[in-house]
Amino acid sequence: MSKSKETAAVAVILKYLNDQNRPYSTQDVFGNLQREHGLGKTAVVKAMEQLAQQGKIKEKVYGKQKIYFADQDQFPSVSDSELKRLDSQIAEMSSQAQNIQQSCRQMDIELKELNSSLTTQEMVKKIEALKNECSQYAEKLQRIRSATNHVTPEEKEKVYNERNLYCKEWRKRKRMAIDLFDAILEGYPKNKKQFFEEVGIETDEDHKVTLPDV
Repeated sequence: MSKSKETAAVAVILKYLNDQNRPYSTQDVFGNLQREHGLGKTAVVKAMEQLAQQGKIKEKVYGKQKIYFADQDQFPSVSDSELKRLDSQIAEMSSQAQNIQQSCRQMDIELKELNSSLTTQEMVKKIEALKNECSQYAEKLQRIRSATNHVTPEEKEKVYNERNLYCKEWRKRKRMAIDLFDAILEGYPKNKKQFFEEVGIETDEDHKVTLPDV
């Protein structure tokens, strides 16, 4: 880095630390100034060490980390009453900030609700579509009510009883067939699948048929 760039880096960092007046590590300063001023990490470290050696900023060591901050002697002293006034002002502004943040969160919630709601035009179309759907259902219901081929409760019960009977018979005969196959397989030299293939037996599972619950 040229001498002029080093001088510029020193000036930028010194101004930044004085303006912010808070402690920073070299990594903090590099991260905060790199994008705007294009300072490299090595240049930042070198400049801050130089400023500390010249007494223009202060340096504190905490373990393996060094912290740098502005020389407080350059700032005017503040009386206790002024500090109390500033503390009161900070507390008041913090309260205002919290209230503003709460208002922002509330407005953000309302904005999301509005964005997810239908517009007036969309609502009109939705209502019209629902009216048409209701009209279709009403016509369908009228056709059903006017039909003469209704199923009586007795006929419905008969159908269900027959279904239950057939399912029970299905289950009974399937159990008998399985018992018979198991008895044959006890003396059969091949496995069950080969036996079914040779005899030509097709199972419910082959046709993906499930026995209904009764």
